[in-house]
Amino acid sequence: MIRAADLLHARDRAALIPLPSAAPEGLSLDDAYRLAAEVDDLRRKRGEQPRGWKIGFTNRSIWQRYGVHQPIWGRVWDSTLTLADHAEAEVSLAGLVQPRIEPEVVFGLKAGPRPDMDLQALQDCIEWVAHGVEIVHTHFDGWRFGGAADTVADFGLHGRLLVGPRVPVAGWPNLSADLAALGMRLFQGDSEVDRGHGALVLDGPLSALRQWVQAMHAQCGGATAQAGEVVTTGTLTDAWTVAPGEVWRTEPDDQRLAALRLHFSA
Repeated sequence: MIRAADLLHARDRAALIPLPSAAPEGLSLDDAYRLAAEVDDLRRKRGEQPRGWKIGFTNRSIWQRYGVHQPIWGRVWDSTLTLADHAEAEVSLAGLVQPRIEPEVVFGLKAGPRPDMDLQALQDCIEWVAHGVEIVHTHFDGWRFGGAADTVADFGLHGRLLVGPRVPVAGWPNLSADLAALGMRLFQGDSEVDRGHGALVLDGPLSALRQWVQAMHAQCGGATAQAGEVVTTGTLTDAWTVAPGEVWRTEPDDQRLAALRLHFSA
């Protein structure tokens, strides 16, 4: 089976590697999460600090396209997270392999959620909500996977996370319903390339957060997110290829969430 050090070496070199699931011994989902935990330990030992989580493949509309039919998750790091106070930013694609853009809804936690919580109790664990953009990437050629285990092993496909201006949840009483109804438009330059909405993400971002808390608790021996961490809940559109020199922007239809304009550099 592929080793954690091999995966980290591929990431550091921005190199393509074979699918772990295609090896003679294959790769189970349990093995993939154990491998991801080993990678996390190596990253901590070399000085990186975890800052939260990304949940992937919450958008059911893209499951068939990528051959992954369930949510997955991976770590967000101090080296990959940007909390932006403004709606316009430059994002470097250095070190990323086959990068793509995903407009998402991000939560900042003030308390650790439990798997038995209903949506209101879960909302009470959240300090702020924001619109953010995750830049995902993969070390597997052509964005083709043998299943969910490959994507877990590949750092949860996480490359960068830029979080826009944060909105306190205390002043947002209908958070779950409003985020489920959220519309999102994605533009390259002035050309609209995609539209999505919150309900595609496991019936809404807060619902996606609840289902992830339950799944991680069951899959990873009772693990859960912690106070102070960020959690990004999955793309509201398909993931679109980005390149240095391009300008992309997002337009959420709820004015409480800032639209973002991103300039991509090498």
